Amino acid sequence: MVNKIFFFLVIIGVPLSVAGSLLHWSQTLMFVVYCLTIVSLAAYMGRATESLAVISGPRIGGLLNATFGNAVELIISIFALKEGLIEIVLASLTGSVLGNLLLVAGLSFFVGGLKFKRQKFNVYDARHNSGLLMFGVIVAFVIPEVFSMNMSEAEAISLSTGISIILIVLYLAALFFKLVTHRGVYQHVSDKADEQTHEEPEWTSKKAILVLALSTAAVAYVSESLVHTFETVGDTFGWSELFIGVIIVAIVGNAAEHASAIIMAYKNKMDVAVEIAVGSTLQVAMFVAPILVLISLFFPVQMSLVFTLPELVTMVTAVLLTIVISNDGETNWFEGATLLAAYLIMGIGFYLL
Repeated sequence: MVNKIFFFLVIIGVPLSVAGSLLHWSQTLMFVVYCLTIVSLAAYMGRATESLAVISGPRIGGLLNATFGNAVELIISIFALKEGLIEIVLASLTGSVLGNLLLVAGLSFFVGGLKFKRQKFNVYDARHNSGLLMFGVIVAFVIPEVFSMNMSEAEAISLSTGISIILIVLYLAALFFKLVTHRGVYQHVSDKADEQTHEEPEWTSKKAILVLALSTAAVAYVSESLVHTFETVGDTFGWSELFIGVIIVAIVGNAAEHASAIIMAYKNKMDVAVEIAVGSTLQVAMFVAPILVLISLFFPVQMSLVFTLPELVTMVTAVLLTIVISNDGETNWFEGATLLAAYLIMGIGFYLL
């Protein structure tokens, strides 16, 4: 039933998006159409990556899901950069970190916990990711904030560029460590159980890759139009650029991984669910954000990694809370509810701000 709804939204949404942008329909109406279309396309991306996860295993599958889930937001952010909407881009990066660590992980833990009393995942991966979260979010985002206080804007851009290059190199090294040099070294009981269970993928690898390619292309087209509606929608509903970026863009851009992580948790595949939520956060902090900084160098307005104080404090809080909850390698519905409560508190704060 749900798949039929998303199929209907794609069939209707893509032509309406094209027609609305060409005929200049109401931007508020088109904002809704664009968001629904992107979410439905993201659902297909989620189904495709879920099929690839079954074929390739939990780690690579989770990485693929996080990558294509972040591809949507990366595309939206590039078009926003092109329009000079730096505040929205930084806010959307903040929203991705908060959304993945608190909303996606929270819903996954909560939904999975309602079905299973205790759910376990690879504790070694959890501890490895904790260190990267501390570095990728707290170190790499706090340092530019502190040093930029006594720097000019040009110096802050230079500092952000240097940090971005370091982040990308370390992120690639982390992938090499996890998938090549130490693959299988820190294996968990659940990993071995996954290897023994044989699940048939919904789609073949060729079909899944084709769906991913077509969906990504469609998302790129719709995203460019979506960016042009932000100013009008903000004025209409009284939303600030900060709220649009942190809540709206982040939820729409990460819809694919939201759905996939929850489904995986409900199936008790917590290694994949955690890899999607935490792995996606790491990818945003250590790859997507640095890439956007480097891409912005080719635009009239450059972006630095200097966030506002509320953005910085909420991201640091989300990281510390996630580390405390996930470091034992198991979870339950109450821990999920705790993460969701933190997200709601921050969401209210950004709305009122």
